[in-house]
Amino acid sequence: MNETIAALKTIDRFADIEPEAVEIERLGGLTNLVYRIAVNGENYLLRIAGKGTSEYIDRAAEQADAAAAAASGVSARVLHFDVDSGLMLAEYIDGVTLDAERFRDPGRVRRAAEAFRTLHRSTRPFTRRFEVFEQIDEYLGLIDRLDAAVPDGYDAVRDEASRVRSLLERRPVPLAPCHCDPLAENFIDTGERVYIVDWEYAGNNDPMWDLGDLSVEAAFGADQDRLLLESYFGGEPPAAEAGRMAAYKMLCDLLWTLWGVVQHANGNPAEDFWAYAVNRFERCRRLLADPEFARSVEAI
Repeated sequence: MNETIAALKTIDRFADIEPEAVEIERLGGLTNLVYRIAVNGENYLLRIAGKGTSEYIDRAAEQADAAAAAASGVSARVLHFDVDSGLMLAEYIDGVTLDAERFRDPGRVRRAAEAFRTLHRSTRPFTRRFEVFEQIDEYLGLIDRLDAAVPDGYDAVRDEASRVRSLLERRPVPLAPCHCDPLAENFIDTGERVYIVDWEYAGNNDPMWDLGDLSVEAAFGADQDRLLLESYFGGEPPAAEAGRMAAYKMLCDLLWTLWGVVQHANGNPAEDFWAYAVNRFERCRRLLADPEFARSVEAI
């Protein structure tokens, strides 16, 4: 806990805090250390940025986008942000941190869709564009610098995905502020509404990316996908939008495969990131080969 107290003391409001006055609870995090900090009966969220994250996270953009997300009402207010170190202090949201199992509750799927809709309709754009194929190229460059290897067959699958890229580029849609990394654990449910946290990868994007990525991360089935879309659109979703969501389910696995390789190369001990990367890659390959997937994306 010494590292946590030392980090806390760099924040003005806690510069003189005594360790015995602080209650610390580890909350998790795959690349960062995240804690609930209780001081004088007040709860805060403290994020200590992980090793190597500065190589692929734009902290200045994250700071601005987290503030914009909070202003739209879908996230916690940021109280302190150090762009150089990535240290962040935010308001603590008292609710249930979701996971794939907790998302089996249809009400939570609906509330997540409502949070997405609110975010995507915000008139305050984010600072940058999230473009999946640019992100893929950036990760491949980083992997090359790290002298790491991608799963066997990755280049061939990326070439296959180029057809989907062509479909999306021929039918561009207006971009909106998007989370772009909607892990199930980035959603906190109060029972009345769902908040979204962690804006490291946020950017202006096709809104259907967020829905497709959440579907993958929370292991949604066909019924949950339908509920997410219907809740988001307030009824039957347009076929083209459902097709875009399907396309992004494949592309997010293609992208986050590389993220897993980077974590593995950086020696991140949080989990077996090579297995994570291979599993995501194999799921991407299976989806590309599914005839139902081909029919869905043709609707674009």
